[in-house]
Amino acid sequence: MRECEYRQIALAPGNGSTSAPQAPASGKQRRRRKWESFAGKNRFFCDGRLISGRHSGAFYLTLGLILSTSGLFFGFDCPYLTDNLTLAIPIIAGLLFVFVVCTLLHTSFTDPGILPRATPDEAADLERQIENSGGSGYRPPPRTKEVVINGQTVKLKYCFSCKMFRPPRTSHCSLCDNCVERFDHHCPWVGNCVGKRNYRFFYMFLLSLSFLTAFIFACVITHLTLRSQNIGLLNALQETPASALELVVCFFSVWSILGLSGFHTYLVASNLTTNEDIKGSWSSKRSSDESTNPYSYNSIVTNCCAVLCGPMPPSLIDRRGFSDTDTLQQPTHQRKVSQGAKTEANLFDQGPCVQGVRFLFQSTPTSLFWTGLCALNKTIPEKAAGAVACANVSPGHIKPSHSQGKTVIQLKFQTPRTGSSPSA
Repeated sequence: MRECEYRQIALAPGNGSTSAPQAPASGKQRRRRKWESFAGKNRFFCDGRLISGRHSGAFYLTLGLILSTSGLFFGFDCPYLTDNLTLAIPIIAGLLFVFVVCTLLHTSFTDPGILPRATPDEAADLERQIENSGGSGYRPPPRTKEVVINGQTVKLKYCFSCKMFRPPRTSHCSLCDNCVERFDHHCPWVGNCVGKRNYRFFYMFLLSLSFLTAFIFACVITHLTLRSQNIGLLNALQETPASALELVVCFFSVWSILGLSGFHTYLVASNLTTNEDIKGSWSSKRSSDESTNPYSYNSIVTNCCAVLCGPMPPSLIDRRGFSDTDTLQQPTHQRKVSQGAKTEANLFDQGPCVQGVRFLFQSTPTSLFWTGLCALNKTIPEKAAGAVACANVSPGHIKPSHSQGKTVIQLKFQTPRTGSSPSA
């Protein structure tokens, strides 16, 4: 049996469809990574190694304020304080600065604990379970489940975006469009969600930034005080206007940073999240029954160790993995085929020539280009033996038909006027 070469049948332009992509001349294939088709509203860098939120303008503002304020301090205050006091001041400030920047970047570009969305098969199976669990009445089936954790009843809500029941302490972020495990909040200042995998870095960033801001604020006051002893305060401000700018920035920012650090210290000691504290999930004021936090170990030290010193959980989204479909990736303007024209019929099983043939149908007749074809004439539900037919297909001669509940693909062949008909 001779070999037959298969080319995908191309649709004529019209009805929002484009011609089928052709294989590149070089013959090279590019496998698509999963981060390129990620469903959430995230941004990826370094080929999927780094992930952040979509809106990162406030993050660059935070990074710019830290870099500019620290740069002014190292350039205008540290030389004077080193000569008149001690060399330890720039060393301490440098260590704090490096730690602040590292924790900020780690918080911003780490997966916060995103849960992968349900596949179509998983979502359909879950829908069937929900429908079967509901009664025969007119009310829709419930979209909640209840689990017991340490004697406390916890309600699991259904996420309509991710098509799954959210695990305990999980919430859906509307800005990133993802379900995040142990969701704390979405912080625009770091440009990312804060969750199970990056909360410890976020807390260390707040704590170290508090020390750095307070340290710079105290050193700037010391610098201006030493200068003003000889020439006066106004003359000292005129000689070092950068110190006056640092003083204003640190004065207005240190109070909010210290307050935020104190609030998250309370959350860490209680093993709570910002989301739970705002909603009052375990507050006695919310319900008449006695409600306690089921995740607390009833010990401040144990809670701190569990939140900050526990093992780092692995990322559940395989960002750098390859997609299941290993297909040729074409430019975007060649790959955009309308959904209405994507009715697929797979002629499954490996044949002598090709592994399968995929056809694209439209609701209105379309002209198909002449193409070489090798296909198995088979009924899809039953793997009945069929002859391999290799021929030229004329325009408009591929028609789907339904017979006794079985989808049958009928191929009508037309022999060219010139030359002999191909043999199977």
